[in-house]
Amino acid sequence: MKTLYLWVVMLLPAIINAQSLPEPVNTIPPDTSFYMTEVVISGTRTAKRRIDNAVAVNVLTANTFRITQSNTLSEGICFQPGLRMETDCQTCNYTQLRMNGLAGNYSQILIDSRPVFTSLMSLYSLEQIPATQVEKVEVVRGGGSVLFGANAIAGTVNIITREPRKNEWSFSSNSALIDGRTPDHFLNGNLSLVNEKQTAGMSVFTSHRYRDHYDANGDEFSEIPRLENHSIGTKIYFKPRPGHKIGLNAWRIYEFRRGGNKFELPADQADQSEERVHHISVGGMDYSFTPAHKPFWINAYVSFQHTTRLHYTGIDQSDGWGNTRSHTLVGGVQYNHRIKIGQSENTLTTGLEHQYDYTFDEIPGYNYLIDQSTHLTASFLQSDWAFSRKLTLLSGVRMNVHNFVDHPVFTPRLSLLFKPVYNIQLRTGYAKGFKAPQAFETDLHIAFAGGGISRVQIAEDLREETSDSFSFSADYNNPQPDYIYGFTAEVFYTRLYNTFVLEEIGTDAAGNQRLLRKNGGNSTVKGITLEGRLNYDQMVQVETGFTLQSSLYDNPIAWSNEVPGIRNYLRTPNAYGFFTLSILPESRLSGSLSGVYTGTMKVPHFAGAPGVENDRVIDSPQFFEINSRINYRILTGKKGPGLEISGGVQNIFNSYQRDFDTGPYRDSNYVYGPSRPRTFFLGLKIAKGNTER
Repeated sequence: MKTLYLWVVMLLPAIINAQSLPEPVNTIPPDTSFYMTEVVISGTRTAKRRIDNAVAVNVLTANTFRITQSNTLSEGICFQPGLRMETDCQTCNYTQLRMNGLAGNYSQILIDSRPVFTSLMSLYSLEQIPATQVEKVEVVRGGGSVLFGANAIAGTVNIITREPRKNEWSFSSNSALIDGRTPDHFLNGNLSLVNEKQTAGMSVFTSHRYRDHYDANGDEFSEIPRLENHSIGTKIYFKPRPGHKIGLNAWRIYEFRRGGNKFELPADQADQSEERVHHISVGGMDYSFTPAHKPFWINAYVSFQHTTRLHYTGIDQSDGWGNTRSHTLVGGVQYNHRIKIGQSENTLTTGLEHQYDYTFDEIPGYNYLIDQSTHLTASFLQSDWAFSRKLTLLSGVRMNVHNFVDHPVFTPRLSLLFKPVYNIQLRTGYAKGFKAPQAFETDLHIAFAGGGISRVQIAEDLREETSDSFSFSADYNNPQPDYIYGFTAEVFYTRLYNTFVLEEIGTDAAGNQRLLRKNGGNSTVKGITLEGRLNYDQMVQVETGFTLQSSLYDNPIAWSNEVPGIRNYLRTPNAYGFFTLSILPESRLSGSLSGVYTGTMKVPHFAGAPGVENDRVIDSPQFFEINSRINYRILTGKKGPGLEISGGVQNIFNSYQRDFDTGPYRDSNYVYGPSRPRTFFLGLKIAKGNTER
C-alpha cells in the first residue's frame, strides 16, 4: 500500500488537468540578483534557476572564498547557513562538516555531482582541496536521498570544480603567520583554454602548501600539525557533434601531515605522534546527449576515487604503523523527459546507479583491522511538475539495495514550491533517508586517550538507521535597480530511528580504550535557520545566517563508564552562524569583514592527561571568530595582466581554546572551537582574462 501511495503521489499531476493560474508581470530588474537567477543542479539533478527550484539550494561561490580569505574548502564552507566545520583531533586535526545539527557522516558530499567522496576522504579532504579548484559549492539542507544516496540525511554538498569557459590564467600566493610566528604558505595556479567555436575546452589547476606545526600551550606538543600538500588537476570537455558532449576530469593530491612532538625525528621515535601520508586520485567521464528541439536528454557517467595512506599513531615509540587502501567506483545513467500538458510542464527523471566502495585499514601493532566492501545499487524516479509559475510539485522515490541490508530500502521524497507573488517563495518538503551499518569516517581515525589509544568497534547486530525529515522555508527578495535585499527563514525537523551512538565498553589487553558503535534508540533534531542578504549599488554586500536548534536522544547515552548518560548530542552547539561584509567590492580598493559564531556545547573529556583524573563532560565557551581583509588592484587587467595585493588578519580577537590537554597522555579528541588562533596574512595575485576580483 505504501508503494502504491508513492506512485499515486508522483503521478497525481498527470491525472489532474491542472489549469495555470493568472501570472503577474515579472518586474525583477535584469541582472540585479545573482541570488535569484543562479542556475543550480543539486536540487533536482537537472539545471534550474534557484527561484524555480522546489528544493532550496544555497550556493557558495569563489567570491566568498576570496573575501573570507579561505584557501581551502574547509575554511570557506562554514560561510553557509546551517553548516559548521569542526576540528576533532588535537594531534592530526581531522575535521567534520556538520549540517543541521547532525554529525559529518550524515552529510552526502559530492564531487561534480558524483558520490566518490568516501569515509576516508571525509577525515581530511575538505582541507586538502584548494579553494582555487572550486567553481562553486551547492548546498541542499535536509534529506535528499532520492537523487543522491544513503548519506543525505542531514543534507547534500555538491563541490563543482572549475569549468573552462574562456581563455584566462592566474597565479597567486598567500603567506600567513599563525599566532604571528608559525608560517603557512600557499601557491596556486590556474589555466583555462577554450577554442573559438566553444566546442572544446580545458582547465588546469595546481596548488602547493606548506605549514609548520603550531604549539599553543608551550608543552612542545603540537595543536596544529605540520603539513605539506601538492595538488594538480584538469577538467576537459569537447563536443564532437551538435547535442553531444563528453567531459573528462582528473586530479591528484599528495599530503604529508604530522602532529605530536620531536619533529626532527621519525614519527615512531617521538613521545607521541600522528603521521599521515596520503596519495589521492579522483577522476571521471561524463557523456550527455541533448538533441535539439527534442523533449528529452540523456546523461551517462563513471567516476572513481583511489586513496592510499601510510599512517602512524603511537605513544612512547609503540608499533603504531599502519596502511590504508580505499577505492570507489560509481557508474550510472540518467534519462530526462519533458512533458507539456496545457500550460503546465513536467520533467520526469529516471535512472540507475551503482556504487562500489572498498576500504582496508590495518595497524598490526594494535590488532586493528577494517576490511570492508560495500555495494549500493539504486534506481530512482522523479517528477518535477510545474503546474504554473506559481506552483511546482517535486516528488520521487529511490530504491536502495545495499549488501549490508537484507531488504530493499525505499526512500521517498516530496517537495512543494508556491510563489504567491514574484519575489516570495514558500517551500515545504519531506524526505526519508537511511544509513547502512558500515564503517564511517571516525572509525578510520585512531585517537589518543588515557595514555593509550581509543578504538571504535562496530556491534555485530548493528542495524541500518532510518530517518524522516521535514522542512518549511520562506524566501523574500526585493530587487530594485540600485539595490537588492532578502530574507529566508527555514524550519527543519528530523526524526532518526535506531540512531548510531558510541559507548565505552572497557579496555583491551593492552589497556587501550574500546568504543562500540551501536544502535542507541531514537533521537530528534529540530530548529530554525535564518538568512539575510543585501547588495547596495555594488558598494556594500552583506550575507548572514544563524541557526538555533536542538539535538536530543530519547534516552540518555552513557558514552563513558564514569559519567552518567546524557540526552544531548555531543559536540553540537544549539546556536551557530556567520556573516560576510564586503565594501566597494568592484573598486580598486576594497575591504571585507567576516565572522563565524559557535555557541556553547557539550564536549567529552577522557581522563589521563596531567590534572585530569576522571572522565567528564564540559560546557564549552562560545566563540566569535572575526576576520578582516583589504584588497588593492594595482593593475586593472583591462589591457594586460591584472595585479592585486591583499592582506589582513584572521581571528582578530584570538578567540581560541585555552584549556588544551598537555603532554603525551592527552585526550587528543578534547579540542573544540576555531581551527586556528589569530593569524596575519599577505597575498599577491596576477591574472589575465580572469573575472574574479
